[in-house]
Amino acid sequence: MADFTVGDDGFRIDGKPVRLLSGALHYFRVHEGQWDHRLAMLRAMGLNCVETYVPWNLHEPRPGRFRDTGALGRFLDAAHRAGLWAIVRPGPYICAEWENGGLPAWVTGRFGRRVRTRDEGYLDAVGTWFAELLPQVAERQIGRGGPVIMVQAENEYGSYGTDAVYLRRVAELLRAYGVDVPLFTSDGPEDHMLTGGSVPGLLATANFGSGAREAFRVLRRHQASGPLMCMEFWCGWFEHWGAPPVVRDPAQAAGALAEILECGASVNVYMAHGGTNFAGWAGANRSGPLQDEELLPTVTSYDYDAPVDEYGRATEKFRLFRKVLAGYADGPLPPLPPEPAGLAAPVRAELTEWAPLHTVLEALGDEEAAESGVPPTFEELGVDRGLVRYRVAVPGPRRPYTLAVAGLRDRAVVYVDGVRRGVLSEGAAALAEPVAGPADVELWVESLGRVNYGPRLGEPKGITGGVLHERQYLHGVRARALRLDAFEEPGAVAGVPFAPVGGEGGTGLYRGTFELAAGADHAGLELPGWTRGFVWVNGFCLGRYWAAGPQHTLYVPGPVLRDGVNEVWVLETEGAGAPFVELGPGLPVRTG
Repeated sequence: MADFTVGDDGFRIDGKPVRLLSGALHYFRVHEGQWDHRLAMLRAMGLNCVETYVPWNLHEPRPGRFRDTGALGRFLDAAHRAGLWAIVRPGPYICAEWENGGLPAWVTGRFGRRVRTRDEGYLDAVGTWFAELLPQVAERQIGRGGPVIMVQAENEYGSYGTDAVYLRRVAELLRAYGVDVPLFTSDGPEDHMLTGGSVPGLLATANFGSGAREAFRVLRRHQASGPLMCMEFWCGWFEHWGAPPVVRDPAQAAGALAEILECGASVNVYMAHGGTNFAGWAGANRSGPLQDEELLPTVTSYDYDAPVDEYGRATEKFRLFRKVLAGYADGPLPPLPPEPAGLAAPVRAELTEWAPLHTVLEALGDEEAAESGVPPTFEELGVDRGLVRYRVAVPGPRRPYTLAVAGLRDRAVVYVDGVRRGVLSEGAAALAEPVAGPADVELWVESLGRVNYGPRLGEPKGITGGVLHERQYLHGVRARALRLDAFEEPGAVAGVPFAPVGGEGGTGLYRGTFELAAGADHAGLELPGWTRGFVWVNGFCLGRYWAAGPQHTLYVPGPVLRDGVNEVWVLETEGAGAPFVELGPGLPVRTG
């Protein structure tokens, strides 16, 4: 069995010096049927290692209810077959532009600002999660014949806090559950971040997108010896709904990669292949210098302008990176695997059936919560992804006053006496036209993704204040949730009473079919004229669409498609277009 060590003079495997040429590829953002191809693309680019985060919330959506925790082990086995070492970053917090930074909503709802601290209740929850997850990491460590060579303790903690006791406890938990490979931390190359995020005895690494020489000079002030490593070389970037597309010049990125390697350092290309935020798991950021201002939801695509694009294809950036990395390889690089094939021809899927949103809620929603004095948050209702319908009455008689929502997160479609009156958001939280009483008010609130970075991490979703008429709070609120999870159950929509589409163009669940011949590795799906919602193909949730852009095409993994009849569902939350969707052979993702 091999031995991986971190010494004053660098990384070694069985005593032989080694440089880690790693690439980030998150198993949860790539369909399992495509792992082998994407890993082969990393090898062909010149990498010898793969890095992945682990999202706690994906695998423990409710306390003690674990879901497919073995996916990480299967991915590590695939990496081993591909001839790659593996770096695992299990958190518990991961950022990753992922919902809530990977922390389950029930954890942040229960512990609030005590998460990511030495709080014993929070650490007990982390310990329970690690006890479930880490045995599959431990048994795949390099010393036991597996690919795992390093494991991260927490993630970019210096961007968040200074609780050194907490960081040591996380490292102790990793050791307690069988991790004996070297542990490391990663932070921005700034003194306050490295001071807050480093742990004595653990390798400190730096995250940056350019300026390697200066970044490593800063790192050396905090770690005088040992291997230099850029744990996240940001070769591209992610995008937010309603914002311009983000791209990085391939030649400039290749030059920044070359500078890292010229420093004698190891590198992890973030992202080598980004993949997709399927099933509404995309996170969000806050604008402003303290990341506490406007909510910026992240798009469904996590293409990241990476060298291997969302469709699994080599880009110009891939070709330039391969040229740089070839100079540091032990031998000739393997050839590229065949490029994934799209559909043979475009296909239109007619949406012939429809059920209004209220009907879908009756069929698939939770039981309505007991009437309460104030609106319960998503966390209080136990909801991570989806919508909550709030109902409240305006007493009467009374003359028209402004109807507003205090503490709205994130977006609400408002109906008064069954008539749509507008869409509210944090920045525009009052209806344009006043409302008289008596009246019945409904607010359909959708979470657009929880903040994954900064001091607003873990903030609650839904209505966190109350519904106001003039300056008066309206009490006696009823809330009912429609979870995205409800659509994941086998035969989920069988109980929904659909009717023929009649050109209503309203909110609700639309259903249709399309036929394909076998052989496509992917498709791109578009919804011209539709506003905002979610799409499923054969029961697999592709994620959120939104006319706000910049993303206009959803990626459909080939393993989801069937030879013959395929079924598509569209849950529209604001306003539908013409009743069809279009699938193409590989429509561009980052077109703006």
